[in-house]
Amino acid sequence: MLIALLVRNRVLHDNGGELSLSNDFLQALQFRDLLELRATMAGLAARDFLDHFSDLVCRPDRFRAKVRFCRLFAYDRCFHESEENYHLTRQWMHITTTLTRYEAAVCMKYHDFRPYRRILDVGGNSGEFALQICRSYPQVVATVFDLPLVCDLGEEHIRYEPERARITFLRGNALTDPFPRGFDLITFKSMLHDWPEREANRFIGKAALSLAPGGTLLIFERGPLEKGEADLSYATIPMLLFLHSFRSPQIYERRLRELGLQDIALTSIYLDTPFFMLTAKKKIQEDSR
Repeated sequence: MLIALLVRNRVLHDNGGELSLSNDFLQALQFRDLLELRATMAGLAARDFLDHFSDLVCRPDRFRAKVRFCRLFAYDRCFHESEENYHLTRQWMHITTTLTRYEAAVCMKYHDFRPYRRILDVGGNSGEFALQICRSYPQVVATVFDLPLVCDLGEEHIRYEPERARITFLRGNALTDPFPRGFDLITFKSMLHDWPEREANRFIGKAALSLAPGGTLLIFERGPLEKGEADLSYATIPMLLFLHSFRSPQIYERRLRELGLQDIALTSIYLDTPFFMLTAKKKIQEDSR
């Protein structure tokens, strides 16, 4: 039965009883770290999905209070140094770092980073997104703005990378602290959905203020599942737990227009679930203010 399942799912090739790994699976093994992470995440999240499915659909507030998988992302434990806090933070940062390693490549495929010199990545986590950009664009100098323990572990993450000298970690709280100024690109990569709409819009407003005149604001996020998009696998279960957090890009687009940003562009992308990239530019005449 197991062999039949593996053959049917193109993991094994059966050549008259002689079994070998299929070419498709050998190609997929290039992404072994991502495959292992997705399998582990699905295993952790499946119990929450099964136990609390009715709440997920009908009572999302109650659901969020019950699920264990979502509580892995304990941002309130990222302020004060302790062995336990570092351990908990390192756990969820492993998840976000591995996902970002591959999602960053998609973002760079759809957006040209050559015009930028100074980048601010808000909620930039381990610095993996900034690292991938700096690795591909040697003119870029990046700043990662995140919570204190996240920055500590981020510095550890890039310590031995050739690009480490071009990546700075700035410790702070996006809710209460001003963003540093003078950047020609500010990015929100898989960060805004973690917050209620009101706070997400505040972050966008602070970023618009922080941008240099003529600078670009880039949002790269998971979007909502649209009608008919139900071709989902077992590995997408963890993302379904956050289903109510993934907003339409039009919500962010409306905020960008309110702030007076221009040249707003939306790109829809489908990976394991829908993604979108939203970019907008700050007016150059801000120089004269």
